[in-house]
Amino acid sequence: MSNHCCLEFQTAVDKYLVRHRSVLDILTKYQEATARVNRAFAKAVTECGCVQIHAAKQEAPCDTNFSDLKQFMSSHTAGTICPSCQDVVSRELGRSMFYLTALCNLTGLELREVMQQECKTVTTLGFYHLS
Repeated sequence: MSNHCCLEFQTAVDKYLVRHRSVLDILTKYQEATARVNRAFAKAVTECGCVQIHAAKQEAPCDTNFSDLKQFMSSHTAGTICPSCQDVVSRELGRSMFYLTALCNLTGLELREVMQQECKTVTTLGFYHLS
């Protein structure tokens, strides 16, 4: 995401967020928006069926190096999200990003800087970042 795009989005969120400017409103709306992302994906599985979930224990050979572990990990999904479900999930992700950005605005953080710092952390720590 370019600096201009992040700044433009952050400015738009600040301009159009009127009713839910309280930190409590923003936090709970962000949580609600994230739950709606989860629900939209679940509906792609349970109602549409374009995606299937085949979950099982993640297994890898005992002698696998941590850096090679990724090739043994599964997303547990099969199929491809259809355009209709993709539209819904995308819309819900957008709402979630809206409230994440509102929280950045409230705390005086720039979305771009938050993303850059997280990218730096991920690339510095590599495989060990979220293990």
